[in-house]
Amino acid sequence: MPAIDTAKILILATDGYERSELRVPLEKLGNHGADVKIASLKAGSIKSWDKTDWGDSVDVDLEVKDVDIKDYDALVIPGGQINPDLLRMNEGAVSLVREFVASGKPVAAICHGPWLLVEADALRGRKATSYPSVKTDLLNAGAVWQNEAVVCDQGIITSRNPNDLDAFVGKIVKEVSEGTHHRRAA
Repeated sequence: MPAIDTAKILILATDGYERSELRVPLEKLGNHGADVKIASLKAGSIKSWDKTDWGDSVDVDLEVKDVDIKDYDALVIPGGQINPDLLRMNEGAVSLVREFVASGKPVAAICHGPWLLVEADALRGRKATSYPSVKTDLLNAGAVWQNEAVVCDQGIITSRNPNDLDAFVGKIVKEVSEGTHHRRAA
């Protein structure tokens, strides 16, 4: 079981991520001592969506194609409408999510981020939450949807929106400290 202050955490995002849903976990997990990296579909930087318009950018540490999940203890998927929609259309990103789920390592997705878990078929029979407009997608994918700030089922952590970020990050810290979870693969 890795302690959070020695954990390596990967954030998977691309252009259009909800600013707070990437920045808050990046900052707070880093403040706990975790080594947090950002993987994306392209090198360089990616641009946020900040409430109603484009926001600032964040530098990408590595491309999805270069990720080796053995190097990481957990995966975090920020939301926003654009980010997860683009990621779920990329087989490399979906395969990465499937690999993390199969490994038993914690996988956390917030807001529209669970769309990637749907695409990876990781929610069938599991409790989860999301932004309300994604609820039907989760239900159709076999999830047991719950309207709670944070829902965790065998190391798969989901949250609804930016208002839930404290609970979301707190649960990531707890699940990383617990280590891998035995569950069926996606």
